[in-house]
Amino acid sequence: MARGFRQKIRQKNTENSGFGSNASGRFINRDGLPNVKRKGVNVFNRLSWYHTMLNLSTIRFLSYLVVAYIVINLCFALIYYLIGVEHLTGIDKSDPLNEFIDVFFFSSQTFTTVGYGRIAPVGFTASLVATFEAFLGLLTFAIATGLFYGRFSRPRAYLRFSDIAVIAPFKDSHALMFRLAPYKNNALTDADVILSTAIEVLENGVPKSNFYSLKVHLSKINTLALNWTVVHEIKEDSPFYGFTEDDFKNTRIEIIVQVRAFDEVFSNTVVQRSSYISAEIVYGAKFTPMYYPDQKDLTTILDLDKINEYQKTDLPATTGNNE
Repeated sequence: MARGFRQKIRQKNTENSGFGSNASGRFINRDGLPNVKRKGVNVFNRLSWYHTMLNLSTIRFLSYLVVAYIVINLCFALIYYLIGVEHLTGIDKSDPLNEFIDVFFFSSQTFTTVGYGRIAPVGFTASLVATFEAFLGLLTFAIATGLFYGRFSRPRAYLRFSDIAVIAPFKDSHALMFRLAPYKNNALTDADVILSTAIEVLENGVPKSNFYSLKVHLSKINTLALNWTVVHEIKEDSPFYGFTEDDFKNTRIEIIVQVRAFDEVFSNTVVQRSSYISAEIVYGAKFTPMYYPDQKDLTTILDLDKINEYQKTDLPATTGNNE
C-alpha cells in the first residue's frame, strides 16, 4: 500500500476511469474482463448465456456441448426405460444393460432426427416423448449452430500481451513498457492504445484508489503487423515520477490497457483489454528483440515465444528517481 506518495504524484486525478475510488482487488483481469461480481439479481438475469458461450475457450465450449448432448440423451433414455422397453420395438432384451444401451442410442437417433428405423416407439406415451425429444433436438442444434457461427464470425483483435511490464531505460530517463503482438493472420490497421493507472494511497488512514491517465510515447500506429512496445515515459507529468524500485514493489498499482484497431477483413473496429499489477512490473529491465529476418533475408520472423523475454539493466540516475 502506498504511504506518503501523494506529494510525489503531480498529475491530476482523473474521474473517467469507470471504477470507483473504493473498489477493491484487480480492476481488469488479464483476459480483459472487469473483475466485478454482481449481486441482487438471480443467476439467470445476471449472466448473458450467449456472451458466456462466446467467451469460452474452444476446448471448454466443445466440452460443454458434448457433456450436454450426453446428459440430455441419458435423461431421455431413462424416461424411455421407465416407460418400459416393451413400448419400443427392436430392443435387445438379453439383459438390462443391453436394453439401456439400445434405449440410449434410440434417444440419440431421435434427438438428432436420424431415425434409422430398427427401434421405434409403440404406444402414445413413448411416441409423445419421442416427439418432444425430436423437437428439443431441432431447437438445440439450431442454438448450437448459431453459437458456432457467432464464435467463428465474431471480430476479435487476437492480441497477445506480455505477461510483465518493465521499467526500462528510455532516452535520458526511464519508462514503463510492455508489449503486445498479433498472433493470428488477421490484418489490423490504425491501432491505438489508451493507458491509465490506478494507484492506491492513504487518505486519513483509509486506502483509496486514484486513477490517472498515462501519456504514451507512440499512441497510434498505422499497421499492427509485428510486436508493439507501448512506452510511457516517466517524466515530471507522470504519476510515477519520483517512484523508486521499493515504491513500485510496495505500492498497489494497476496499469489498465485498452487497444483498439481496425480489422480490414471484417471492416470493423476490434477492442482488447488487459492490465498489469505491481507484482507484474519488473524494475530495471528491458525487453529483448522478438523478431528477426529469416535465413534468406526474404521475410520477417515474429517469435511469439519471446514476448516475455527481458534482460536486467541499470537505469540512469534522474532527479525524479532520487527524490
